[in-house]
Amino acid sequence: MQFSIAKDTFLKALQKVQGIIETRKTMPILSNVLIEARPGKIDITATDLEVGMKSSYEASVKEEGKITVSAKKLYEIIKELPESEIYFSTRENDWIDLQCGKARFNIVGLSSEEFPSLPKIDDRDCIRIESGTLNKMVERTSYAICQDETKYNLNGILLKTTEHDGMVSLKMVSTDGHRLSLAENEFIGTSATALNKGIILPKKGVYEIKKITEDETGDILLSFVDNNSVLRKGDTVVIMRLIDGEFPDYTKVLPLNNNNMAVINRSDFLHSLRRMSILSSDKFKGVKLELQNGSMEISANNPELGEAHETMEVEYTGDPIGIRFNARYLIDVLSVIEMDEVELHLKDELSPAILKPLKTQEMLSVIMPMRL
Repeated sequence: MQFSIAKDTFLKALQKVQGIIETRKTMPILSNVLIEARPGKIDITATDLEVGMKSSYEASVKEEGKITVSAKKLYEIIKELPESEIYFSTRENDWIDLQCGKARFNIVGLSSEEFPSLPKIDDRDCIRIESGTLNKMVERTSYAICQDETKYNLNGILLKTTEHDGMVSLKMVSTDGHRLSLAENEFIGTSATALNKGIILPKKGVYEIKKITEDETGDILLSFVDNNSVLRKGDTVVIMRLIDGEFPDYTKVLPLNNNNMAVINRSDFLHSLRRMSILSSDKFKGVKLELQNGSMEISANNPELGEAHETMEVEYTGDPIGIRFNARYLIDVLSVIEMDEVELHLKDELSPAILKPLKTQEMLSVIMPMRL
């Protein structure tokens, strides 16, 4: 195999797959990236058997072939090479020669025969979703994914379509048991049976979706093969094994009688919470919100560090309420809301609250309070 490629292109290709590479070394081949050379292009593939990615890049190919090499070491080498054309070739016993300017490397590869094959992809039954829409929905839900590996059915995001009054919506839901985040957007096109039932995208796959949709132009093509979800954008394909489990019925968690509503400036609320949370610790991490007519006092009390109070003007005419939350949960929601004002819906000091952008149903978060 022999090809030459621009350094920036090669570096971008290898950087893209670093998040997928298996780091536990259970199978040495999973620490490697598969490089395949074909006329005018090279294909870069990485997988950890749960999430796989394959991307194509322009290159000047003199001899076709394929080999695998340590993804981390190759990336570190390419990153430090001069800004020049890189010449990549293989020789007997899976050795690799790299040349760039006056720098030369001879590194050990592994045969491509050991590398796991990705599922065959059929583009005929694809669902089309705007890249920007998917990116925004992932941004609004990924922060609430459960990090407890024993709760495997919560270690991802539920993706499903629902129909109401003739309108089809695409929904994403995540929860860790203490909070729930729901993002919703109008869905145009024909849904798949799998989406009607709902699928659970794995946490690692969600983060890869976030990366490939950062450029919000273009569409994502979504399809399903066996128990895998396939996302294609341009020359990049991400394949992820879906979580085989039952996601909780999120509709039963949504509070119905939170009639005390405050309208709050998002930026002021966010910065105040950050100030108050400076006094928080693993043991004392709560902030208290006290709402009464036209104002909200935010306070933190930590016997080991001290206490802090701050009063904000808000639109509120409901019953006086004092309620305590984990400050991080509120900060996470406010950090992904783009609107200037938010709605905080409360029932009492023991019931879950709803925090959402003002006058929109595109996102909402349900947060459990802490006991006062």
